[in-house]
Amino acid sequence: MRRLLPVTEETAARGTADATDREWGLDELAEAYAYPVAAPGARPRPWLRANMVSTLDGAAQHDGRSQPISHPADMRVFGTLRGLADVVIVGAETVRQEGYRPARAREAFAARREAAGQGPAPAVAVVSAGLDLDFSLPLFTSPLVPTLLLTGAAAPPDRVAAAEKAGARVVIAGDGPGVEPARAVRALAALGHTRLLTEGGPRLLGQLVAAGVLDELCLTVSPMLTAGDAQRIAGGPGVAVPERFELVSLLEEEGFLFSRYRRR
Repeated sequence: MRRLLPVTEETAARGTADATDREWGLDELAEAYAYPVAAPGARPRPWLRANMVSTLDGAAQHDGRSQPISHPADMRVFGTLRGLADVVIVGAETVRQEGYRPARAREAFAARREAAGQGPAPAVAVVSAGLDLDFSLPLFTSPLVPTLLLTGAAAPPDRVAAAEKAGARVVIAGDGPGVEPARAVRALAALGHTRLLTEGGPRLLGQLVAAGVLDELCLTVSPMLTAGDAQRIAGGPGVAVPERFELVSLLEEEGFLFSRYRRR
């Protein structure tokens, strides 16, 4: 992996803009992808970043899954972003398609998480209006920290009861059946989760973009072409005016680009 753009002024000043291909250590990646630090005495505000992968022709999946267009370096970044997050937000359909499991504790991030006042692993927060989920899956039966379910006040009471019986924590983030993105961010922050990471899918990311709550996009560009009618990384209704983000870092390995964009 090599850096194509400095990640921060600090890392550039230390001379870490390495042009040699090599496997970066997890500490290096953790520093490169660190969340913004609040000013002394200031209360940290929620920071929502997304981590997605796309082919050259815009496909976010192949045969319904993102793994076929990924790369080992992409998985290192994936693991790093999880290792830094308080909570991973994911849509119910992605949970079903990707076979989501609980986030696991990783020794490489243990000291960093403890110093930041975090638990051993991030919680997983599933966004679902109808709570049509299999509560016998490991995501609900054996998480290191209880799985959260973000839903609306009109969610089916029997499904809410089933979720709570399975050990999940139901968080109401909408007055109707669905979830309001800004309210979901506030609800998670109220639980102490300010370092937020979403892994999609495209429908959920589209909702977050449309609501204007996304602060950062970590996008892996896969040097593959798939054609077909696969979804883009964000779907649903478009925004009235495109919002400009700025590129803050760019890494490369074997033709895969690992970009990081922030709201301007």
